[in-house]
Amino acid sequence: MNFDDGYKVEKKKTYKKTLKVFLILGLLFSGIITYGVYWVFSDWSRFKDELINQSSSPNGTYTINAYVSNGGATVSYTVLGELVFNKERKRSKKIYWQYREENAKIEWINDNTVIINNVQLELPNETYDYRNGIK
Repeated sequence: MNFDDGYKVEKKKTYKKTLKVFLILGLLFSGIITYGVYWVFSDWSRFKDELINQSSSPNGTYTINAYVSNGGATVSYTVLGELVFNKERKRSKKIYWQYREENAKIEWINDNTVIINNVQLELPNETYDYRNGIK
């Protein structure tokens, strides 16, 4: 083995190590950016400021907690609705998000149909987000 062969082998090893370091750093950076976007736009816990209304379905299957969020001096109030499963061991679910509201009027039609501020939702699958409409 001469000097050129040893140099090429070391160069390849260095290249692979450098590539691995950049790949790991890139994945770490993209993970941080992804979490940041999630935190800014969707992290529910940041928005639940004050519980303003709570209502259970007629048979007690669900409870809806309505919160008002105050974004500060430059942003209007927002009403958020959280669906709590009383008879199942499931995590609570975001079902309602309306901008420029301060109150939450919750009316139950039946155990699976609710009207929140004139928006009718079929539970547990439908949700309302002012940015997208009913899903």
